[in-house]
Amino acid sequence: MVIGRGFHEVSSADIPGILDESARQGIPVFTLSTAGRTDKEAFFGAVREALPLEPPLGTFRMVWDALSDSVWGGLHELKSPRVVIVWPDARPVAGAKGDFWIALSILRDVVADLAEVRCTGGRPTQVSVYVAPAPSGGETALAEG
Repeated sequence: MVIGRGFHEVSSADIPGILDESARQGIPVFTLSTAGRTDKEAFFGAVREALPLEPPLGTFRMVWDALSDSVWGGLHELKSPRVVIVWPDARPVAGAKGDFWIALSILRDVVADLAEVRCTGGRPTQVSVYVAPAPSGGETALAEG
């Protein structure tokens, strides 16, 4: 299995292989768990628990731009050339246009921005995000909604 930079929608069955390959290559892995919830509070909680944040987010601060900046800063401060983020229990609500899609957008932006030499002071990070929809009977594609 190749751990490639970018945002990837995968099957839940692919997650163990991604974790194994990341460990084999010594790539830091961060797992977001929202227990299938897609609201803002669940995503912020998962990020606070799993990802390095710089600057840290206060417990009651839930501002998307602040979250994005904090995730970017935390991953950049790791000084690791590669990072894997896995969200194995993501589940979009049918027809949802809100919090879930903003969360996905932030993950996509972090992938793109940390890859830029000019944005990272010459120290880019290859971020690989793997999102697997939680089983719900009928899986919905995670394409921008």
